[in-house]
Formats: sequence, C-alpha cells, structure tokens
Amino acid sequence: MLLKNDVLKLRALEPTDLELLYEWENNPDIWEVGNTLAPYSKFILHQYLENSHKEISESKQLRLMIELNLDEYSEPIGTIDLFDIDIFNSRTGLGILIYNSQYRNKGYGSEAIKLIEDYTGNHLYLNQIHCKIAEDNLPSLKLFQNAGYEITGKLKQWKKVKTGWKDVYILQHFL
Repeated sequence: MLLKNDVLKLRALEPTDLELLYEWENNPDIWEVGNTLAPYSKFILHQYLENSHKEISESKQLRLMIELNLDEYSEPIGTIDLFDIDIFNSRTGLGILIYNSQYRNKGYGSEAIKLIEDYTGNHLYLNQIHCKIAEDNLPSLKLFQNAGYEITGKLKQWKKVKTGWKDVYILQHFL
C-alpha cells in the first residue's frame, strides 16, 4: 500500500525496516510517549514484520512508515499507527512518531495525519479517530489540535512516569 501527496509517502512495512524499527523502538527517550516498558528484541520485531500483512480486521492495527516524497526511495522519518481499530463502532486510535528532531516542526506530522485520515475515512469507512496525549506533551497537543482534534476528556493520573503521575487528554476527530 502506498499513500502519498506532494510532501510525504506512507508505505507498508518492509523487511528492510527491521534495523530502523529496532533503533526506534529501543530508544528509552521515547518509551514514555509510547508506553513501552522494556526493549524489543530483533526476533520479536522480525515476527511483527512477518505478521504485518494480516488483514486490519484481524490484527486491529496498522503501522505505516513515513517517508519524504523526494524520489523513488527515501529514508523513513517516522511511523504512523492505527491501533484498537474497531470496525463495529467505526473508530480507531492514532499515534505518530517523527523520530529525528531535524524533521519535527516542518509540517510532516500534519501531512501524515491528513493522509491517514483520508485512508481511514475513505477506505476503512470509519467515523472517528482518537488519541491520548499527556498534558505536558505540548508539541503533540498542538499538532493534533491544529489538525482539528478536540480535547473531549481528561484522564487524571493516567500515566505513571519516573517522577509520579501525569494526566492525559483524550482527543477526538470526526471524519
């Protein structure tokens, strides 16, 4: 699957993504955002890649690589994930990672969200997308609010961190 516009491409995972996923998933600096508690082995990530072909209705998730639309192949700059896909209730969760800071605050996150919203609404026929963002993650809150996501709730002491607890906002967007 290839989704693209003039700026970005979203593409399915490939076996060649293993090393990059291994690096990204095992960076403790981003574990708090993704709720990761322990490193992933290459074996587990290899299994994940091998099973990434499963139908969305079965796996209830979809991870796509985000690449700049520069040429035939460019290095991925991040991932975008649909998770907890609920076909019956017509909704999904959304997560995004722009890994290197050199690619942040350049509009790539916004473009990736637009592409995944188009896919989610026009191909999966879902009604809404939701995400949960820690109240102190101001860049992510700004990204999603600028994309039309509305804060519809707050979960108090929802996320445990080294220094205690964080409240988390629930954001929703109707397609």
